[in-house]
Amino acid sequence: VQLQASGGGLAQAGESHRLSCAFSGRTLGTYAIGWFRQAPGKAREFVAAINWDGSSTFYGDSVRGQFTISRDSAENTVYPRMNSLQPHDTAVYYCAASPFQRIRGQEAEFSYWGQGTLVTVSS
Repeated sequence: VQLQASGGGLAQAGESHRLSCAFSGRTLGTYAIGWFRQAPGKAREFVAAINWDGSSTFYGDSVRGQFTISRDSAENTVYPRMNSLQPHDTAVYYCAASPFQRIRGQEAEFSYWGQGTLVTVSS
């Protein structure tokens, strides 16, 4: 089981940016995939998740309306798109896999974690 987050980098305020989470493992096709972020000096925060077939999406309160998440099942990849980025969106973004299909946004729901990818937003 492996999750590989990528796409981090430097963005200007107001720009959009897309991350990717490629996952592999014989069971992860049936898992929900989610994203969390951790800003410097802050606790890790739920961002978004999508269920196994892409029919349901879930968002954290701080990003609802700003971020969208999609899933390409053929490519085993999940894409969160971050719009209108602001400096407070600067964080390490992590993807994770959950066997649950309705996500409440708690870390305990997720069984597998990938490494983080850093997004830095400059003003």
